Order: sequence, then C-alpha cells, then structure tokens
Amino acid sequence: MRWGLCPQDAGGPGLECALLDVPLDYHAPDGRKIQIAISRLASTHPEKRRGILLTNSGGPGGEGLRHPLDLKAVGLPQDVLDSYDVIGMDPRGVGRSTPVTCDLAKTPAYYTNIPLHAATADDVRTKAVLVKQVADNCAHSASQDLLPHISTANTARDLDRVRAALGEEKASYFGISYGTYLGAVYTTLFPASTDRVLIDSSLGPGGWDREGSRMFAQGFEDRFPDFAEYVAANHPDYGLGTTPEQVTAKYYELTARLDALPGIGTDAGGLFRQTTFGGMYYDNALGKLAETWRDVDNGTWRPDAAPSTESKPSGGTTAGPASADQEDAVRWPAKPADNYLASQLHVLCNDSRWPTSVQTYVDEHAEDRVAHPMFGSAASNIGPCAFWPDPVEPQTRITGQGPSNVLIVQNLRDPITPLAVARKMRGALGDRARMITVDQGGHLAYPFKENKCANDKASEFLVTGKRVTEDLACAAEPG
Repeated sequence: MRWGLCPQDAGGPGLECALLDVPLDYHAPDGRKIQIAISRLASTHPEKRRGILLTNSGGPGGEGLRHPLDLKAVGLPQDVLDSYDVIGMDPRGVGRSTPVTCDLAKTPAYYTNIPLHAATADDVRTKAVLVKQVADNCAHSASQDLLPHISTANTARDLDRVRAALGEEKASYFGISYGTYLGAVYTTLFPASTDRVLIDSSLGPGGWDREGSRMFAQGFEDRFPDFAEYVAANHPDYGLGTTPEQVTAKYYELTARLDALPGIGTDAGGLFRQTTFGGMYYDNALGKLAETWRDVDNGTWRPDAAPSTESKPSGGTTAGPASADQEDAVRWPAKPADNYLASQLHVLCNDSRWPTSVQTYVDEHAEDRVAHPMFGSAASNIGPCAFWPDPVEPQTRITGQGPSNVLIVQNLRDPITPLAVARKMRGALGDRARMITVDQGGHLAYPFKENKCANDKASEFLVTGKRVTEDLACAAEPG
C-alpha cells in the first residue's frame, strides 16, 4: 500500500489516499481479493499523536474518502486532529472501493431505500412486485459475485485490515449514523484492537434491520414537534398555523388532500410524507421544508419534482484518476450511478434476515398506520430485502463483553436514529458503553451542533480517554 493523491472528487488539502487489497470472502482469506480505498489526514504534531482514528460517514453506502476533511470543516477540534491520523474509507462495495451495482436504471420507479407510504394493503402488494424486480436486478448485475460479501461484519474486518496495514496495534474509531452500528460490530469482533470508540446518532444493536426500519415512524414523531414549533414561530405568514398544534393539524390536512389526488403515476401523499421526513434531518433544512409545505398548501408544488432523502440514479458512471498529469496515477474504479442505493441495499439485506412473506408486511403496515399515523405506514412498507438471498453468515450479536471503551452521543429528537433505538444499543453494550443524551433535535450531534456540554465531553474522550463515569444528560443550549 502506498499513499498518493486522492481522486479528483474526493481530495483536498492534506489528504492522502491509497488502495488496500482485502479478501472478498474472509472465510476464504487466500482467495479472491477486492480493493478498499482509504484516506489519511495526518496529524501535523507528531509529539501529540496517539494513533489512528478510523471513521465512517454513515449510510450504509456513504463514501468516506473525504470524510476526514468534512469533519475538520464542521469543527472537529484541533486537539483531536493533533492526536490522530484521521482515516477515511469507502467501505467495500462503495465508491472508489470495488463497487457494486443493482442496474437500477431498469427500475427507475425505485429511487430510495427509505420505505414509501402505502395507503392500502393492495399498495403493499403492488410495491412487492417492484421491489422483487429490484432484488432480481441486484442478483444478476455485473457485480453479482460480490453480492453475498457486502456486509457490516466484512466491513469491520476490512477496518481491522486497515489498522494492521498501517502498523498500529490498536485503532480508535468515530462513526456517525449507520457508522454507529459498524463501530459496534467492529469493537465486538475485534475488542482487543479497538482503543476509543465514539459513536454518534446510534442505530440499534440490530443495525438497519426490519425493526430499525419500522422505528423511522417513531423518529418522525419525536422530531416533528421541533418543525411545528419552527413554522409557528418563524413563518406564520405561510398560512400553515400560528401554533404547533395548528401546524400538526395542517400536516394531516395536507396528506389527506394529496392522498385524494387522482392517480397520475406519482404518489403525491407518499412523496410529501417522505419529503417531510427527510427535511427534518437537519435544522438548516427546516426553512426549505416550510417553503415546500407552503407550496403544497397553495397548490404550486409539483410532486414529481419532490426531493427524496436519497439521490435518484441517473445512469452512466463516473471515473477519473487522481491526477491527469500524474504518470503513475492510481486507476480508481468507476462508480456505477446507482452505487449509493445499491451498496446500501447489499448491506441492509446481508446483515440480517428480513421477513419473506408479503402478508407479514401487509399486517405490520396495518398495525403501524394506527400506532404511528404520521409516518407509520411508510416505515412498514416492503423492500427488496424481502426477496434477497439468505445471508451467508449469522448477524453479529452486540454484547457487553469486552473493554469499557465506547461512548454514545445521541440527540433526544432524531428522526432517522431515534432515541429509543440508541437506548437499545446502549443496553446491548452494557458496561462497555456510556451514553450522553443531548436535549436537541435533528440528526448528528458531535461535532455538527454546538452543544458545549456534549462536544467537550466527546472531545475529551477522544483526546485523553477520560469518559463520563455515568450516563449524562446535556441540557439544551441557546442556539
């Protein structure tokens, strides 16, 4: 492995990149190899350097080569940057690592792995036809031989190969969103070689499994009051309500109005629900979401142009060497246009077993639309994992066995990784972990938001190893 220039779309000041060969199948380690793309933002103060900080940017499916620079840009403190070489990675199947595809151009109606609203049981059955085709596309794509081996457990094994290749006895880890589950699996499989493990905005101990998918409905309800208060306080002129209660009533009014539109090939009600869900991830998106609601209310919103929480595949590939004028430039793999959605599907479906009976999804859809009327019928809808091949290995069981070296940071009102699932992760890790909860809404806390209580404790843990002795609740701070 040799450090050099990064791909043009992932590089930046101080960042180096490399490719590392790892086994495709860790049960046959001497067999076929694939490549993992990694990056390094090296500490510029060797006297302060502790080691390496492996990172993951979430997803699954999120590219991570530029993530060290992104963390620096959003405010990862200088003493953390001094303490570590910050390591980014495109996980196996993703981006500039050996990538996967599902040929999603064949099913353009499928453009998100966040489930979409189903108004009736027949809608669930109709969706089953589409997602079965998606699963079949994945199983017969150009990367079909990679399919069984794109999983969180194998990505964790890759992380330990990176640690070893860099000559480190131990590695610290910082993962956000899905990266929390990857970190939990990593320190479960390699407890002796993980140092300090910081995870922010946590999935549950089952990752993004069927239970986790259904919990999006809870996250929607946890976060929605923040948006309702924002609209009432900042945009009474939009006509959406001057109190949070009126804004909430407007949500039900708008969804009912859109659900009643005649079928024109677009599920307007479903798109509006998902647009609202995605728009609540981050505080800086609430204003745009309020504008969308205003447009829906006055009839100028075009549902076929509604943004999704994920990118729609557009066909083609992107590629490019590190530098056009560098004679020995690394030939980085081409990225299929559907790589984000495809690699995400591979991980979701390979990590755990999903129900295979369409009737199960019909029944759970009926339960959740009553229990969680705001988003429940979407969170319970069927996806391609119902028609995926059985995983080739059992799911990693997260336990409390191992060193007490994990710190969880969690917002109270997170729409995509709700507090309820983070508490399950905390419970599964037992005495291995401590958790800091922060009285704020949205996805991601450290270092993306400015709660001094949480940020100082997280940084202190990474820099000194000192961790809160008991679970800590950080109060809201003026923003």
